[in-house]
Amino acid sequence: MRTVLIMMRKEILLIFRNKAMLPIMFVMPIIQLLVLAFAVTYEISDTPVSLVYPERSSVGDLLVEKLEASGYFSVVSRPPTMDAAEDDLLRGRTDMILNIPADLDRDLRSGGAARIQLIYDAEDGAAAGVVQAYASRIIVDLNEEIQVNFADAGGIVRVAGSSIQTPGIQIASRHWYNPALDYQTFMVPGILVILVTMIGTFLSAMNVVVEKEIGTIEQLNVTPIRKGEFIVAKLLPFWMIALVELAIGLVIARLVFDIPILGSVPLLFFLAGVYLLVMLGIGLWISTVTHTQQQAMFVAWFIMVVFILMSGLFTPIEAMPPWAQMLTKLNPISHFIEIMRRVMLKGAGFGDILSQFWALVGFATVVLTLAVRQHRKVTA
Repeated sequence: MRTVLIMMRKEILLIFRNKAMLPIMFVMPIIQLLVLAFAVTYEISDTPVSLVYPERSSVGDLLVEKLEASGYFSVVSRPPTMDAAEDDLLRGRTDMILNIPADLDRDLRSGGAARIQLIYDAEDGAAAGVVQAYASRIIVDLNEEIQVNFADAGGIVRVAGSSIQTPGIQIASRHWYNPALDYQTFMVPGILVILVTMIGTFLSAMNVVVEKEIGTIEQLNVTPIRKGEFIVAKLLPFWMIALVELAIGLVIARLVFDIPILGSVPLLFFLAGVYLLVMLGIGLWISTVTHTQQQAMFVAWFIMVVFILMSGLFTPIEAMPPWAQMLTKLNPISHFIEIMRRVMLKGAGFGDILSQFWALVGFATVVLTLAVRQHRKVTA
């Protein structure tokens, strides 16, 4: 144990003497958390709209007012015909066409079904779905007002291809765990996982490779230090630094972004410690198959890009094809993101995340075993 502590002291001194590594460990993660939490979002505002509105009406004016007041839409053109509006959509000047027919008020008062038409630019399918959800929600609210104002006429506003009605049974919706539907509440826990992952994988892999580049690995190999002691002393400092980074990130998440932490903080750190064993094992394995820091960076980046893109951070796992959903079960990042969101936002206890916990334990056992076995002391 004394040997490990002496080696750890040496590693910590080397880490803090490296002026290039300190900003990577402490400054960059904080900047990334602050920037990504604002930049990485699926919320869309000020969607440019072409308004085809041949005849003014009170309901039509109210609809346009609600759309612009929401902050999600902005009427940027009022073409006289649908052909002109479609040309704007084709050329990318607008992302949505709102076609309000003539005699809208008269159709409502006569008890008929007044129809409006919405056309979306679905080149970006995800963005189009978000815009459609915004518009549909606004029209539902408007239709409820119309039902009150025209109760004797029974007016119903219909969107082309579907109808939005307010039946006699009223539905009261509640959004649990994220009542305001704030996308930052969803993203920040995932971004914290990525920051911890970078410390656990990139820096640990490069730190072992540095010994190869400068030749000190050969000096260590002729010392009485056992292989296990060398590996523990090399990886444990980054394990502790990553947990410190997580603590800083949680403070920023709470104070800057007002992200709730409903679950147990000690449980969160315990699970993070297990997860870091997985990522440190991957970093150690990378160090055994590379000989320079550049090689280690390329290999680590390749692995991390695949893991991150298939983690469910940016793309819902449910939206992936079945074969990709199966592969995510072998992705430690996806399991820890699920843990972070459940513990922080839902207040989940240990029993609620047992499947993710045992998956991480399995990954840690396999990865560390393979990495340690592959690591060989090079004789001088």
